[in-house]
Amino acid sequence: MAKYPQITVDTNKIRHNAGRVAGLCKEGGVAVAGVVKATCGLPEAARAMLAGGVAMLGDSRLENLERLAGFSVPRLLLRLPMPSQAAEVVQHAEISLNSETSTLKELGREARKRGKTHGVILMLELGDLREGLPLGEVSRAVLETLKIPGIRLLGVGTNLTCYGGVLPDPENLGALAETAVRIRKEFNIPLPWVSGGNSSTLPLLQAGLLPGGINHLRVGEAILLGRETAYGKPLQGSFQDAFTLQAEVIEAKDKPSLPWGTRGLDAFGQKPAFPDRGMRKKVILALGRQDAHPENLRPLDPRITILGASSDHLLLDVTEAKTPCGVGDRVAFRPNYGGLLQLMTSPYVHKEVL
Repeated sequence: MAKYPQITVDTNKIRHNAGRVAGLCKEGGVAVAGVVKATCGLPEAARAMLAGGVAMLGDSRLENLERLAGFSVPRLLLRLPMPSQAAEVVQHAEISLNSETSTLKELGREARKRGKTHGVILMLELGDLREGLPLGEVSRAVLETLKIPGIRLLGVGTNLTCYGGVLPDPENLGALAETAVRIRKEFNIPLPWVSGGNSSTLPLLQAGLLPGGINHLRVGEAILLGRETAYGKPLQGSFQDAFTLQAEVIEAKDKPSLPWGTRGLDAFGQKPAFPDRGMRKKVILALGRQDAHPENLRPLDPRITILGASSDHLLLDVTEAKTPCGVGDRVAFRPNYGGLLQLMTSPYVHKEVL
């Protein structure tokens, strides 16, 4: 018997999208790390990405990478490692992104204890102001990294679009590629990976403007939701509907648009405004902000309007819905990336893998 709220995961569409991205990148000489963090490291999603042709699997959480033990490709930790978790990083990730040499020393120490060599990609700051070394400090960091037993320097990379909204372009990614060339010459090392960002780099690749030397991308949203993240446009030939949320109606009544009585703050410290639209057909779903923020959900029926949500209740206006909504009926939604991340994280949302 189906349980609600429920999010269905269509792994055939994920596999198709992974093949589309991997094929596009292969034409440009770029390998793809398939990022499964929005699915909380769902093994079925990882398996679908691998079937589509990704070269490695990436996630920001060690708990998720642990779920991917046994896969035959490297696991990449995307968030900078916590020094206190160095042992777990070495255990559950073959490669990690780094910008602090003190953390690298901890990783090296733990790798040696286990008879391993841990691969690292040094992250460079190119304007988005999340993680990364200033360009002027890269040579010193490389020198220190090469001295750490148990650590193998595999490449350099950068992160763009996530915090500051700075887009990848020929200038900033060109600086990354030039830095890689300089490091290879200065230290006489191979430095195989030059990781040029995430799904937001795909439009640059498609336009033929990706600087030479960029040979690695970390791609999640373009595979899972079929959308690049620089401009939010669908990726041609991909599916945008690999994930569908359904929630059950627990109340259906005609109610006025405006609350009445003396008003203060709502449960989240806000004072919302309400347009007066008279009496409306409203329903409540068994889903709330503890599962997903309402602004991250889009009803499949465009005539349904999301009015708002409390922790555990989602309120809809279904006056003009294509089909009537009564108690026990289900309403379907398409989540965006933020919604998908929340829904897959929530233990109260049941996951159904197709």
